[in-house]
Amino acid sequence: MKKNLTLIILLTSFFLFTHPVYSQQEKKKPEKELKSSPAQTPLPTYKSEGRRDPFRDLLSGRESSQEKEKIEGKEGLSIDDIVLVGIVSYKGEFEAIINDPEGFPYFIRKGDKFLDGFVLSIDDSQVVFRKTKEKGTPLRRPREIIKVL
Repeated sequence: MKKNLTLIILLTSFFLFTHPVYSQQEKKKPEKELKSSPAQTPLPTYKSEGRRDPFRDLLSGRESSQEKEKIEGKEGLSIDDIVLVGIVSYKGEFEAIINDPEGFPYFIRKGDKFLDGFVLSIDDSQVVFRKTKEKGTPLRRPREIIKVL
């Protein structure tokens, strides 16, 4: 009985020590086969057929539709792009002189509308705008933007 037990232990230990050696040799054979024929396996390529671009801005679709319908004049200006140049009093009311990003001047009064808001008030040193939209989407709470001379 002791002989049978020692024989079983000896065979199991032999199998446990030799099995990793055989499994490594089997893995090496396919690697050599893959290295010998790299021209036969095609390289993977990315095809975006029917898929959206993951790096594109999600709001770019809305912006592009606004760009197609480009509004001319001061109604097409964004409040963030406006540069305040001066303020003038005319017949008891204040008017502001602004420049667009290209430097073209405009006269604005209280209530004039822009692409993303309107003029709330004008006094002798500042213009207060109320911004109602951000990139074409309405804001939950309108923000007041003050431009000072």
